[in-house]
Amino acid sequence: MDFGLTAAQQRLREEVRAFIAKESTPEVIEETYWEHAWGPATREFYRKLGERGWLTPTWPKQYGGLELSHVEDLIIAEELSYHMVRVSMVSTSMAGPTILRFGSEEQKQEWLPPIAQGKLAFALGYTEPQAGSDLAALDIRAVDDGDYFVINGMKTFNTACHYADYHWLGARTDPDAPKHRGVSLLIVDMKSLGITVRPLWTMAGWQTNEVYYDNVRVPKKNLVGVRGRGFQQIAVALDFERMFPVGLAARLLDDLIHYTKEAQAQGKPLAVDPIVRHQLAEMAAEIEVCRLFALRIAWILDQGRVPNYESAMAKVFLTETLNKLTHTAMKVFGPFGQLQRGSKWAPIDGHVEYHHRWQVLETIYAGTSEIMRNIIAQRGLGLPR
Repeated sequence: MDFGLTAAQQRLREEVRAFIAKESTPEVIEETYWEHAWGPATREFYRKLGERGWLTPTWPKQYGGLELSHVEDLIIAEELSYHMVRVSMVSTSMAGPTILRFGSEEQKQEWLPPIAQGKLAFALGYTEPQAGSDLAALDIRAVDDGDYFVINGMKTFNTACHYADYHWLGARTDPDAPKHRGVSLLIVDMKSLGITVRPLWTMAGWQTNEVYYDNVRVPKKNLVGVRGRGFQQIAVALDFERMFPVGLAARLLDDLIHYTKEAQAQGKPLAVDPIVRHQLAEMAAEIEVCRLFALRIAWILDQGRVPNYESAMAKVFLTETLNKLTHTAMKVFGPFGQLQRGSKWAPIDGHVEYHHRWQVLETIYAGTSEIMRNIIAQRGLGLPR
């Protein structure tokens, strides 16, 4: 099998790289990479991406896409992530694809073009204190009230909700139905009366949020797909989310390799130490496996199928590889690896210290490693529950 890029795909990579060099600013990197959010500077950057169709390249042209393949989508995401611009947005990776697959034509016309143009920011509203990995256990209530649903309850770990325009909300619309059949998906305007956002700070140092609903009225036209089928739609959306680019891991490894060539121990570059060399070689091999996982998922999507256990395999392997990579880097740096950004002694500007904290979260959100292994066992290997 030929894993090389076509001439057109290579041109696309070069165009994206040139765009990033021209348009990415320190403020964009600060917001997307260090703050893990979509703030004011990022909006302008993503609007320019949207003008080129690069936010949603696989979507139909009538909704703002370019009708490119998912492999080309991956190429764009790889370049953005390598250059420390966060690319996993709820609007383009979860809400948009779900509306495209399950929404009415009216909803597609209303929501998809502005999402594709980078004009709307969504935040994810799935997790609750009692419903993390078990999304079917969510209990926020959306009560039928004529042309509206009235919503009461709370959500937790709602990253970027303090910047978002809309909340991509999973809510229980049918409390008497079996728990997998009573959940629906709703689009909620964050400016609605009765919404309160309170910050939560992660161990990585960026803000996520608790969101409280107090008699919030949401038009029924904002119900996406079939009422009571939200859990199944959420499961599909999560599979869309898991085409993980490996650009960030590749960048971290490249920076680490460069460091070992320059830094010295006992008068010799670290790069000549056989233990360091073997650990870096092992990480290079594992990151290449992650890249092949991503390409496989892109291929599956291009066949018109939704990856399921394949996405779980990619997610667990990439996040645990990133954990291993930061552990390796911390051992190479020694005590200096604990220094944070801003210290003149921090190797590669504190990126490894930051990632060492961040990557713990990666194995938890969007499905814990334990849940991913259960999916692989049951759906991939056919093992019993």
